[in-house]
Amino acid sequence: MIEHIEHGGELLALIIRASYAKPGISFFTDPALSQQIAYMQHPDGKIIEPHVHNPVPREVHLTQEVLVLRKGKMRVDFYDGAQSYLYSRTLEAGDVILLVTGGHGFEVLEEIEMFEIKQGPYAGDADKTRFRGISADQVKE
Repeated sequence: MIEHIEHGGELLALIIRASYAKPGISFFTDPALSQQIAYMQHPDGKIIEPHVHNPVPREVHLTQEVLVLRKGKMRVDFYDGAQSYLYSRTLEAGDVILLVTGGHGFEVLEEIEMFEIKQGPYAGDADKTRFRGISADQVKE
């Protein structure tokens, strides 16, 4: 239900499958990451107290993104920081992935709908370096 995608001791991504369920609050991410993911399951009547978030200075050096796949099926290809292909995983509706470091590419296998959540503001072409990816016959899962 939870898969850590790693290479050379470095976390590339965290996949939380749609089937994940556990009462209470479960944090999946290390506090050092600039994106945090938690799952919450509470019973009827649970009160989450009203609150505001205090200004806390944070320094972000690398964009991390979360994808929430609402519909369809998509292959995620993982690359190391030198843009060398490593392996792939398939995501299905309801899956969530946090892309932490390294490179990544995608192929839509069945029409998708998804949300992308990341730090802003988006810097356009200055935000990423594009490179040539693999072909379908090179996939290693």
